[in-house]
Amino acid sequence: MKSLMICVTLLAVSAAAIADEKTKKPAKPKPATLAPTQANVSYGPDKMNVIDFWQAEGEGPRPLLVYIHGGGWYGGDKKRSKRDVQPFLDKGISYAAVNYRLSGKAPLPAPVHDAARAIQFIRSKAAEWNIRTDRIALTGGSAGACTSMWLLTHDDLADPKSDDPVERESTRVTAAAVAGGQTSIDPKQIEPWLGPMVLQHNMINMAVGEKTIEGALKNYDKHKPLYVEFSAYNHVTADDPPLLMTYGNDMTLPSKNAGHGIHHPVYGVKMKEKCDSVGQECHLLISGVSKSEEYANSHAFLFDKLLAP
Repeated sequence: MKSLMICVTLLAVSAAAIADEKTKKPAKPKPATLAPTQANVSYGPDKMNVIDFWQAEGEGPRPLLVYIHGGGWYGGDKKRSKRDVQPFLDKGISYAAVNYRLSGKAPLPAPVHDAARAIQFIRSKAAEWNIRTDRIALTGGSAGACTSMWLLTHDDLADPKSDDPVERESTRVTAAAVAGGQTSIDPKQIEPWLGPMVLQHNMINMAVGEKTIEGALKNYDKHKPLYVEFSAYNHVTADDPPLLMTYGNDMTLPSKNAGHGIHHPVYGVKMKEKCDSVGQECHLLISGVSKSEEYANSHAFLFDKLLAP
């Protein structure tokens, strides 16, 4: 009798295990990778100062798209899949992806100035990597979008008198197509735009080396120059290159939580208003809210700007 009970129990366990296996969802396949032409090329003194580069084929120097990763400036990585890179290579556009110092160890200006130096370094490699230096565009999401927009709108950081040949190169670019980007990181500016929940995102305090938002606000006068400087909204002028922004369409205000606030479409609305007021070309894509008469998506925009004669 005891043996029978053991057998019944084992059969029940086996049946349950089989049923469980059948109900499990199959694992999603990992995105296919595409090996860079040049991997982890150093562009600066820190171990995080590295670039991956995919070289496109084509006659003459090739235009270039540079990807700057998101992650609030305190996380993320330059990893790219084949589906990210291949559409541009197919059009004869080379592709680069940048890592930079993170704010947990090196707050502003480090993450953004690293990206600027990466652009300068890439220009210094133009002959070797067959790059058309007057056709370099930027892309990225979240903090990568924030950095991209800062580079797009900021005055050139080139220093013609520098002993470092990389620093003599320009940081100006042709265009930027970004997603979910922060057009301002100034807590005194974005809280009225979005409500208090946006300040709960660690990007805002860690950007200036503070562990908490309470510390950032307590020491606001000390940090204000950084907050003002690294908000692209403050640098917009009529001669800035074209910009395309995409956002989710949850327009709820005040923002519902930290994640909603830090990627809120109102960032794009405010930036579009500023660009329009000075005459900078700017396209804002928010499903059901805002569209461009010229471009259905960021790829169409980038292909147009990078492949122009």
